[in-house]
Amino acid sequence: MNDTIVALATPPGVSGLAVIRLSGRDSIEIAEKCFNPKGKLINAPSHTIHFGWIVHKDIRIDNVTASIFIEPRSYTGENSVEISCHGGMVIVDELINALIDCGARMAEPGEFTRRAFLNGKMDLMQVEAVADLIHSVTIPGAITAARQLHGEFTSRISNLRRKLLDICSLLELELDFSDEDLTFVKKDKIKDDVIDAISFCSSLAESYKAAEILRSGFFVGIAGFPNSGKSTLFNALLKKKRAIVSETPGTTRDYLEETIILNGMAVKLIDTAGLRETDNIIELEGIKLVQSILEQSNLVLVINDISISPEHSNELLTKLKKEYPKQEILLVQNKIDKINFKDIEKEDEIVYISAKTGEGIDYLEHILESAARKNIEGITDVLINQRHALLLKRIAEQLSLAVNSIDLGRENELISLDIRNAVNLLGELSGENWNEDVLNNIFSRFCIGK
Repeated sequence: MNDTIVALATPPGVSGLAVIRLSGRDSIEIAEKCFNPKGKLINAPSHTIHFGWIVHKDIRIDNVTASIFIEPRSYTGENSVEISCHGGMVIVDELINALIDCGARMAEPGEFTRRAFLNGKMDLMQVEAVADLIHSVTIPGAITAARQLHGEFTSRISNLRRKLLDICSLLELELDFSDEDLTFVKKDKIKDDVIDAISFCSSLAESYKAAEILRSGFFVGIAGFPNSGKSTLFNALLKKKRAIVSETPGTTRDYLEETIILNGMAVKLIDTAGLRETDNIIELEGIKLVQSILEQSNLVLVINDISISPEHSNELLTKLKKEYPKQEILLVQNKIDKINFKDIEKEDEIVYISAKTGEGIDYLEHILESAARKNIEGITDVLINQRHALLLKRIAEQLSLAVNSIDLGRENELISLDIRNAVNLLGELSGENWNEDVLNNIFSRFCIGK
């Protein structure tokens, strides 16, 4: 990490401002080579902003402000410069090329945050919170990611790690005094503490599904027979014409996906191909995609054409409930504008709408928002990802081995070994124990400039 890296830190494109980030031991000196008037940056105090021009090969490129951050008081823990220039890719490219000519190199994806981790500015859970914060699609998700970045998750894991190490210390201390038959702690108390730790880890691991909703949105699959009004409903919820609506069965061959925001909750709507027997090869491929979509959906809406019959889709509903027992499935009776709706015996667990006229759409939106919020209850400071969930399950397994050893009356050394294995896995969670493959996998999902 002795070289200096540079990259655009703001989204590319035309904008009022763009920020170019430099980080590395020589970042201030490199920026100084391009900055006019000379001498302003090289001896500048940390956390100061300076106005001037970027000049390269006697050509004025843009007037900018340069923010100076001297190590270790920077995002990366290294000397850093953030140059704010006018937006526009021509200007940005010229500025970056000038800085590269003066000694910097182009940053790799996530390299700024990687350096922050390696320099001890944040742990691995906070690193992942940066990505969650940047890519958050919900207000609760962004707030939770910010709490995780602040160190809420880190604090909880650190407390657990300290408690487990204290248990190991007491068990191993007894070993040192085994000849004197001294007991420093009761095994029942240790067992209770380890069981509490297992419950803590298992509970966090089980929150992975809810965290994915905060991270990516609440997935709602729209299924049903052809011409039941799926695409009309899709358009009605989006409040724009996105899907082609036709009386011809099988119009939707692929699937369409769009996101709506309901009081801060991101709901991803997926309009699928109509489910029916068909010989059309293209339509068959669309129907095959429905299975994978329904499997990943948090909620499935089965749309029924009530003008045919309120029971028209009952067989399909029963089939889907059997095939996807883990999914929540809701029957939506559509086209109530085509019948004498007042004469229909209504059921509380069924939603009645007219996608064409908009009647009942507000209530359906309320149902979708409520379902999304119900699935994220209890998440306040942790966004568990797949890596976290897998490690937490392994930690719980190791601690379960320790409980089993206690029940079997095994030696303290064996009990302590299982607990220390769990402690080592906690180190992988926070990044105290890491390997290059894990880092490469995490930072591959970052953008250049982050």
